[in-house]
Amino acid sequence: MNIKKLFVLTMAFCTVSFAFAQETDIKQARRQFYMQQHSRVPQIKQSLLERAPLNEMPATKARTAGALPQDRWFPGEWEEVQAITITWPYNCFPADQVGNMNYVADELVTGYGIYYKYNNYTGWQKIGEGAVVNVIDTATDDFEKVFAYLADAVQTGGAEAWMRIANAGDSSIIKRYLTRMNLRSDNIKWIVASGNSFWYRDCGPICFYYGDQDSVGMLDFMYYPGRALDDSLPYAIEAQMGVPNFETSFEWEGGNCLVDGTGMCFTSDAIYSANADAYGQITWDGVNPSTINYTNKPALTRAQSFDTLAHLIGTRAMYILPALKYDGGTGHIDLYADMWDENGFVFSRFPSQYSSWSDAQTAQKNIDTLCNKTTLFGTYYKHSNIPFPCTDNGGNFTSQTQYNNNYTRTYSNHTFVNNLIIQPVFSQVVNGEPSAAWDKARIDTLRLSYPGYTIYPIDVRSFDGYGGAIHCITKQIPANNPVRILHPSLTGNYLYHFHAQGRIPIDAWARNKSGIANVKVVYRLNGGEWQAIEAQADSEGNTADGDKFYTELPTSLLQIAEGITSNTIEYYISVTSNNGKTITKPMTAGQGGYYTFYVGEENSDNFAISEAIDNQFGRIFPNPTTGDASIHIDMNGIGRCRMELFDMTGRCLQSETLSADGSHTIRTDSLSQGVYTVVFTADGHRVVRRLVKK
Repeated sequence: MNIKKLFVLTMAFCTVSFAFAQETDIKQARRQFYMQQHSRVPQIKQSLLERAPLNEMPATKARTAGALPQDRWFPGEWEEVQAITITWPYNCFPADQVGNMNYVADELVTGYGIYYKYNNYTGWQKIGEGAVVNVIDTATDDFEKVFAYLADAVQTGGAEAWMRIANAGDSSIIKRYLTRMNLRSDNIKWIVASGNSFWYRDCGPICFYYGDQDSVGMLDFMYYPGRALDDSLPYAIEAQMGVPNFETSFEWEGGNCLVDGTGMCFTSDAIYSANADAYGQITWDGVNPSTINYTNKPALTRAQSFDTLAHLIGTRAMYILPALKYDGGTGHIDLYADMWDENGFVFSRFPSQYSSWSDAQTAQKNIDTLCNKTTLFGTYYKHSNIPFPCTDNGGNFTSQTQYNNNYTRTYSNHTFVNNLIIQPVFSQVVNGEPSAAWDKARIDTLRLSYPGYTIYPIDVRSFDGYGGAIHCITKQIPANNPVRILHPSLTGNYLYHFHAQGRIPIDAWARNKSGIANVKVVYRLNGGEWQAIEAQADSEGNTADGDKFYTELPTSLLQIAEGITSNTIEYYISVTSNNGKTITKPMTAGQGGYYTFYVGEENSDNFAISEAIDNQFGRIFPNPTTGDASIHIDMNGIGRCRMELFDMTGRCLQSETLSADGSHTIRTDSLSQGVYTVVFTADGHRVVRRLVKK
């Protein structure tokens, strides 16, 4: 090869290499800019501060909160839903640079936004404003796949996916995308509207029921200033889906809202700073870009913020807790707290290795505070704990700074869709389960806190650093014709309580617009046959929450067979309305989700079953089982415990001392089919679990 040819080839190689490196740099830069644009907490755009603010709020687009029905009630997230609102990710370009990867745009109002151009030396530079075009993102990276799996999961849960798209024709593109991935697209409804981002939990409305027909309405809070298009989502839902919307200027995000379905609401003190300033939302006349301004809104004191939210949502009780400081900037409670019915919380508890972190300390204080509050029935809220995620290799985070800056992972950030939970995981999903052993073990433990639910895992590692995941990008729309059931559930240990009473009372309140045809309590003893008792109406206990029904389980359940310490009773409630709709509580009863409690007699060793200790022990899973089972134990404050497994004659078949947090295996390979008792003793307390081997 002569020198000239070598020179030409070398230059060609260098040119290609440079072009590839430049393309890679731009792709990475676009991803970084995208993350900045779509961070869970936006900044008020600097360009807006250059505009003159409006001194008065513009006319509202919907009914005001002052017109809210007085008889409204806000269902819990675990209640039946008809739909989940979601969106699809988009790329935004200047109108004359569509597809040019060196340009991006940030849409302020429909069709108009700020232009940015990439410079190899200085990064993204603002170059002006003008018309913008949204192009649907059809990449097959892990980030885009999250939204595809999300749409499939919503439909699998028996609900409609109400998907926001920028252009009507994008629906065909998304359907083809889902088909290529072998995912469902048969139960999607399309909302054609402009949008800024994908945090639909935060910008979406808080839905409620009202009136004697249990009609569905929306209460629309002001979303973060700077994302006016997302803030307009409830208007699009009203216009295209027919759900009436009521508007308030109070600034609040859905990720900072948790209700128990009975008028209790808890949130964080992030609401105080959000409503203390005068920055309102962006507004314009819909025609002339020169009218794009931000509005002034009334600045509220802490007392005014509390009273406003208590009036709107927390009609029975309002609890405002200290916000976590390093949770991605939101101060939202959906990163560590959840409820699976009106009686109890499920918490993501920081492990003991992180006890020095300020957020771990704040979260623990908040958990303690909530566990000392009382339900509608006058009992303390129950609680259970789910595990904390790891780094990709299954290790611990090295510091709070590392966790805050790069991860903010949590298993609590999931979404209920009827009998299914869309669950964030942090490893590749293979055959419906996370592939990393540590990830799968934690999801198996999580299942114990949500009995009977189908878990639909989605790998959300592409959301690391955003400050949120599945719960943050979804929003429930409650079902029509709801059958409401409220019940002070019996769970845990009642070793002496029912013996002293000589009875096992069951109360339930049921409500439907057509009235209630019947209420049944379905139960079984020690894994035996199911039996049903019909509850009777108790007119003296009727309330606005529903008609009261009462029954008692047979006292024969209190008779303990010789050689065992307690009986295991599983039960659920089934309610049928006059218009023929049947709902169970728990909703997952048809999938193995039951309330479980224990009754027994005092033993001569004088060990007592402690509810406080019991809360540190999970439920055995799977149960019944054909192979080994496991149980998650939080050793915080215990040190170590003794695990013993007994057969029905009282013989101890296994004995082991446990001292480590986490999931522990219960071996069943040597066990015959039957019912076994697993007893944990620690610090003078006893916890009993029942195990059924098939």
